[in-house]
This record gives sequence, C-alpha cells and structure tokens, in this order.
Amino acid sequence: MNKLMILCFPLLLAACATTKPPEPLRQSPAVQSRQYPPAEQRKPTGSIWADRGSDLFTDLKARRVGDILTVAIFEKASASKEATTATDRTSTASADITKFFRFEKDLANLASGIDPSNLISASYKNDFEGNGKTTRKEDLIATLTTQVIEVLPNGNLRIEGNKAVTVNEETQYIQLTGLVRQSDITPGNIIDSKYILDARIAYTGKGVVSDKQRPGWMTRVLDNVWPF
Repeated sequence: MNKLMILCFPLLLAACATTKPPEPLRQSPAVQSRQYPPAEQRKPTGSIWADRGSDLFTDLKARRVGDILTVAIFEKASASKEATTATDRTSTASADITKFFRFEKDLANLASGIDPSNLISASYKNDFEGNGKTTRKEDLIATLTTQVIEVLPNGNLRIEGNKAVTVNEETQYIQLTGLVRQSDITPGNIIDSKYILDARIAYTGKGVVSDKQRPGWMTRVLDNVWPF
C-alpha cells in the first residue's frame, strides 16, 4: 500500500500544477530612463513672421530630438571560407666507414655483427594534412520605428528603437541604434538600414523555443570545466 501511495504522489502533484500566466510586456529600461525637455512655448512678439512658420512648407522628416523615424531593416550577409593544408617531409641518413687508416678490419673484430660499410642508417618521415571549411548565412527583414535621441553638430541624427512581440508565450526582441544623415531619409520619413552608420541591430528571443535552442545548464557547466 505504501509503495502504491509513493507511485501516485507525483501524479497528484502534477494534477495540482497550474500554468504560469505570461508576463506582461515591460518597456525597455533605455526608453524608461530617457526624458526629453518640454517643447518651448514662444511668446507672441507681434511680428507677422515666425521662424517656425516654415514647417508648413517642409516635409515631415525627422530632424529634432524626440522625432520618430521608421527604419526598414534589410540585412543579408553570407560568408564562406575554405582552407586546405598538406605537408610531407622525408629525411634519410646513412654512414659507413670503408677505409680508416687500415683500422676498419680491427673495428669489425671488436664485436660480432659490426659491418664497417653499414654503421649508421636512419630515416624520418612526417605527414600532415588539414582541411577546414566554414559557411555562414544571415537574413533579417523587419520594420522598426525609432526615435531621435541626439542631433550632432553636423546635423546627423542618433537614433534608438526597441520592439517586443509576444506570440504564444514566445517573445522576440529587436533593438537598433546608429547614426543617420538627414539627406538619406525619404520624404515618407523612412530610412534603409544600409544607410545607418555604426548600426547595432540585435534580434533575440525569450521563451520555450529559445530555451530549447541551447544546451542545459549542467551541460554548459561541464563544457567549461571539462579539461579534455
């Protein structure tokens, strides 16, 4: 009876288990800590001309801190490298004494089996062959809306953006930072990722699928301490 209870105890625990609800999406810490000064309120001066009135005739491209800019991410990279090395080295050495002040006969009499014509014979051979090949291919296509966080003295814009998408408790994160020129921004306020200087694009995931794509913690520990 006790054995039966022990066998049924794990089943009772499994029946009481509940599925953990998905965690709510949290805003990126970088976005939370960033604060922008309030818009300057200009006092009326009575003049019929205001320097900001020209915005009526300009496009809506991002140009100030806090403006929104859409980035079309299209990154495609492939690399292939192959190396082959083969070496072969052979050495042969031999030595004999056929004449040595007529003492060659006495040398043969010192010990049986000594042949003055074949005293030393050695050979050495070393063969090495190595092959290596690596191939890597990456494709990333996405659209990310970023924000201007700094305007450099030359007019270039530093942008930053984050996105988190959760589907079936699997969350995908996209982060991007870099520098862009205002002239590379299209009239629709879109810029291609290939025009971004010092671009840092990170595409990561968190969830069951991401956990299955890496070995367990014990395997990683053994890989770090295993000496062979």
